[in-house]
Amino acid sequence: MTINKILLASGAALMLSVGAASAQDRTLTISVYGFAQDAYKEILYDPFEAKCGCKLVVETGNSVERLAKIEANRENPVIDMAVVSATDALAAARAGLTEKIDPAKLSNFDLLYDKARDPNGDGMSIGYTFYASSIAYRSDKVDITSWGDLLSDDLAGRVALPNVTTTQGPATLYMLGKAMGDEAPDLKAPIAAVGEHKDEIVTFYVRSSQLVQLMQQEEIWAAPIGRFAWSGFSKMDMPIKWATPKEGQAGGMNVMILTKDGKNQDLALEFMDYWLSTEIQTALAENLVDSPANMEVTVAPDIAENLTIGKETVEGLNIIPAALELDNRETWLSEWNTKVAQ
Repeated sequence: MTINKILLASGAALMLSVGAASAQDRTLTISVYGFAQDAYKEILYDPFEAKCGCKLVVETGNSVERLAKIEANRENPVIDMAVVSATDALAAARAGLTEKIDPAKLSNFDLLYDKARDPNGDGMSIGYTFYASSIAYRSDKVDITSWGDLLSDDLAGRVALPNVTTTQGPATLYMLGKAMGDEAPDLKAPIAAVGEHKDEIVTFYVRSSQLVQLMQQEEIWAAPIGRFAWSGFSKMDMPIKWATPKEGQAGGMNVMILTKDGKNQDLALEFMDYWLSTEIQTALAENLVDSPANMEVTVAPDIAENLTIGKETVEGLNIIPAALELDNRETWLSEWNTKVAQ
């Protein structure tokens, strides 16, 4: 082989090596909830890979498992970005597991509702979806105008409430307290009220999927649910309504976070920005995957009724501040175990 051929072969090998290294560098590992992954793949993941020329590695699981993995690998991060609740994002930030997000690197930042731009006031998370919580009820059996109606005589033996350990639990208790005129963060008053009526509660549920069957079998006439669970009720051959209580709707938000010292932060920010774009947020909303945090998103009325969407709805949500929840969780659980669980 001539020297020129040797040099050409060496150059080609070097280029292949550089190309392989480049492809490896352009691998983004994300940690997400396990639901609707087929829809996410079609609407979000595959189009982003085509756009960025990178590889997306998707890890799923519940929040406890996923945050534990980030914690266990804090010295050598294996996750680049994650989506969690606003409360879990604050817990991760307090533990030093997350990085500040520079809004200047997100072209869609100004399109977000104010509540989504810096949910915890620390610059460590960005909201990507909201959800409202209210009461699904049999309108032919009862009329619900207040969260306090959950403990009324009309619903005795016909109502399900969420366990305090669930996402809906503290939100329901907070709104019950509001109906009682007591908004103290310790939730002692509403927990005590639930305790007084505990024998009239059909079940303290841990999964909203339980409720559709209970409603279908007419074991319950009402239950607090998140808007994401409404579609199961709306399809039932029964007169079921979504309550508009005078105290308003409860709500929650899921957010994006960057892991501290992550290896691909610029690519993670590119992915976040893509997810927050009007195009992607609209597609996710139209497929009933997520309610949008992007203010520009509009959908048909029949789709909107299954989502938490629109300025008035979003701004009216009663969202428990993450710091309040983190600082009071142990108190809530202790009170619940004393007054309700016994």
